[in-house]
Amino acid sequence: MSQKVLLNAKEVNIILHRLACQLIEKHNDFSDTVLIGLQPRGKHLASRLATMLKTDYKIKNIELGHLDITFFRDDFRRGEKILEANTTEINFLVENKNIVFIDDVLYTGRSIRAALTAIQSFGRPNEIELLTLIDRRFSRHLPIQPNYRGRQVDAINEEKVKVNWVENEGEDSVYLINN
Repeated sequence: MSQKVLLNAKEVNIILHRLACQLIEKHNDFSDTVLIGLQPRGKHLASRLATMLKTDYKIKNIELGHLDITFFRDDFRRGEKILEANTTEINFLVENKNIVFIDDVLYTGRSIRAALTAIQSFGRPNEIELLTLIDRRFSRHLPIQPNYRGRQVDAINEEKVKVNWVENEGEDSVYLINN
């Protein structure tokens, strides 16, 4: 197994600031916009962006939630492994709001499809956008594209993209792993 560094901590930080600025350009004061991190891995990216928007860019109205899509996935009962659900924390109304789904890696698009189904339980948003740190553009099974992307990666077949967060793995980094 070999791995290649796609992004180091400094590059991740630069990309997060760029993504935050792109969100501000589109959503201004976030009065009609909410951020929703997709569990489990999008939660870290969403939390990091929300903190950055509050502290570095002085946006006061950030509403952040986390959405568990486990039971909405189309592969829910297909594997031998028993899936463990995460928690959904959405303590605000999504009705008529602009939602930004946040996930670390956009791969096949199936997680986003599941999120689109899951969010309907909370109301009807005005608009839904997608922000992803890594876009694996040649791996899509569904016609889903991000509105905001940190970096586009052309990973093939057995290659895996691994995003590490300082909160979990002790470093901010992105690796391309070849099995």
